[in-house]
Amino acid sequence: MAVSGLAGIESMLSQMRAVVRTAQSAPGAQAEDFAPRPANFAAVLQQSLQRVSSVQHAASAQQQAFDMGDPNISLSKVMIDSQKATLGFQMTVQVRNKLVAAYKEISSMAM
Repeated sequence: MAVSGLAGIESMLSQMRAVVRTAQSAPGAQAEDFAPRPANFAAVLQQSLQRVSSVQHAASAQQQAFDMGDPNISLSKVMIDSQKATLGFQMTVQVRNKLVAAYKEISSMAM
């Protein structure tokens, strides 16, 4: 069983490498398009907050549509999206807590 699992992983990795090679050799592709770029922490944090907010708004809109009797919205979809929004919010709160703790630790260091 472990051998077939390992073979499956190797096969998937080789397929992923082939896709990367194809993308890099595509006409108009530049080497700098694939180079890792340094991330601005504030921008990444802002994008994450915006994603969490949009997921929450989408879940709320879906719940309202379901409550109004929209036949295209299923209860399972509403519940899954609601849980995604809740998890995103909880993650955001945990990140905020870690940032506050790091700030307090840094601010309490002797200079």
